[in-house]
Amino acid sequence: MPDPLLLTPGPLTTTRTVKEAMLRDYGSRDGEFIAINTHMRARLTQLVDAAGTHVAVPVQGSGTFAVEAMIGTLVPRTGRLLVLVNGAYGKRMVRIAEVAGRSVTMIETPEDVPASPAALDAALAADPTVSHVAVVQCETTAGLLNPVEDVARVTATHGRRLLIDAMSSFGALPLSRATVPFEAVAASSNKCLQGAPGFGFVIVDRDALAAAAGNAHALTLDLHDQWRGFEANAQWRFTPPTHVIAAFGRALAEHEAEGGVEGRGRRYADNCRILVDGMRTLGFQTLLPDALQAPIIVTFRMPADPAFVFAEFYDRLRERGFVIYPGKLTVADSFRIGCIGQLGAAEMTAAVAAVRATLAEMGVASGAP
Repeated sequence: MPDPLLLTPGPLTTTRTVKEAMLRDYGSRDGEFIAINTHMRARLTQLVDAAGTHVAVPVQGSGTFAVEAMIGTLVPRTGRLLVLVNGAYGKRMVRIAEVAGRSVTMIETPEDVPASPAALDAALAADPTVSHVAVVQCETTAGLLNPVEDVARVTATHGRRLLIDAMSSFGALPLSRATVPFEAVAASSNKCLQGAPGFGFVIVDRDALAAAAGNAHALTLDLHDQWRGFEANAQWRFTPPTHVIAAFGRALAEHEAEGGVEGRGRRYADNCRILVDGMRTLGFQTLLPDALQAPIIVTFRMPADPAFVFAEFYDRLRERGFVIYPGKLTVADSFRIGCIGQLGAAEMTAAVAAVRATLAEMGVASGAP
């Protein structure tokens, strides 16, 4: 059986050429490998229009490692972090700050409600001790797109600094320092840039990073120390995931060839439209209205038909070659289907057809909640 198509928020389906890039071994001190890293770091800052002011600092581990490195390095021990929470990943940033021993507060909205710039404005006016604001650009708990431009504007008006978790949106949804003034943004290798999992990265203001020496709560997650190592010899401090980085170098080239953020985002938006339209013809209802839906992952309410059992639905789709994602909501019983990775119109149309066949096989008359 061929590899299944991953309709998830990552890891996700990659191209054969990205996979093949991992077939070669590199020495971590080899000049060719160092060149891949140097190009990677430069290209990442270009993708958010921050090449002159920010630097990209990669970190071994999953994307959460990068988020923890960002918070632990940039929020001073005497600082205070305010997190805009409307899902699991906002809550995770709160927990990271608590474990790192940072003072933290949050403004929480339901998982299907965007973060409120007005509430942020009031909170910052009332609490001058807040030094940093953190927000998730696309909260994949529900697939919701938060208003990062408005959040950035409010944060800058109050003279505070913005940290963005762009894990599931970086490389497909617009994010520019020109319109979203951020101190740092964290993402990873295995989401919209379509690399393999194994490292994350933080694109961070050079001056803020230079001032952050000694802030970090962990040696391995010290962005300042990692950056100083790259500046000194263009090398990682500790053993890097060489195969994953080589694959990421290839993935970046393919991202650029597709048209960068605009081209990749257009394909994902088409995927999302095909998925949502097709699922709605089967009776399924999306959690979010179209205006709030990011073209990354879509949350569908569970069908009311008693013949529908999610575990069976999941397994039967897997047998047909499609892997979807369980729900993660507290506001509604749901499941999720992703739109990202090396998938296009043909794959998304086939996925909807597989759902239709699976429902018929299970004796489910409709996907309506």
